[in-house]
Amino acid sequence: MTSTTSSIDAARVELLLTELRLPSVKAIWPKLAAQSDKEGWPAARFLAALAELEVADRGRRRIERHMVEARLPAGKTLASFDFDSVPMLSKAQVMALASGDVWLETGANLLLFGPPGGGKSHLSAAIGLALVENGWRVLFTRTTDLVQRLQTARRELALEAAIAKLDRYDLLILDDITYVSKDQAETSVLFELIATRYERRSLLITANQPFGEWGRIFPDQAMTLAAVDRLVHHATIIEMNVESYRRKAALGRKRGAGRPPVHATPEEVESSAD
Repeated sequence: MTSTTSSIDAARVELLLTELRLPSVKAIWPKLAAQSDKEGWPAARFLAALAELEVADRGRRRIERHMVEARLPAGKTLASFDFDSVPMLSKAQVMALASGDVWLETGANLLLFGPPGGGKSHLSAAIGLALVENGWRVLFTRTTDLVQRLQTARRELALEAAIAKLDRYDLLILDDITYVSKDQAETSVLFELIATRYERRSLLITANQPFGEWGRIFPDQAMTLAAVDRLVHHATIIEMNVESYRRKAALGRKRGAGRPPVHATPEEVESSAD
């Protein structure tokens, strides 16, 4: 084969790979072809190497897209989560949840309870990040923001379509659900979301208040009971009743290098913020 013929064939390959939208193969095939010619690879080995590279690159780009759409807060990883500060939390259990294989496949839920500043949002975001890296689709949102979006959809007679669009996500992370108030118009959209995803798609919910305080979220007691029933039916519940990270940090700044007390008083917190 003459060099002219080889150049023509190479140009045809470039055009065809562009037409087929195979950018990874297009970028790597000349190098692999040279290696294949030099080492005398069988054609099947050469094609398999190209295919493996394309599959790997597509997987990487897919995860990058899913990472953007997940809207996870930056810097919240399992590696940076302080498990020692939450002694009642099983790290092994969290790592198992981060794989997502069992509970997401069955549409089960994960509920995190604890006072403000205890690490619930960090842990939920970190689990979400690990799940995206494992190939799952996740959306992190403040519950109040999502409720407002669904309220708008209801006013536009598009609530069903808006909830159906959320089905693309294997997991919805609803942060701070107890900040939603039934004084807001049409908060029943939150119940409709919970009911629609029941046993089909998973929810991860963080809450500052126990279920007994959820009567202020939904319009009536019957809806509250129905929502809680659907959430807990297939759920892992984790209680993180620990001192606030932010409270500890504030006391630490005030005391300098000294070790902060295990339990801070409201007076200490107030004075540390000055």
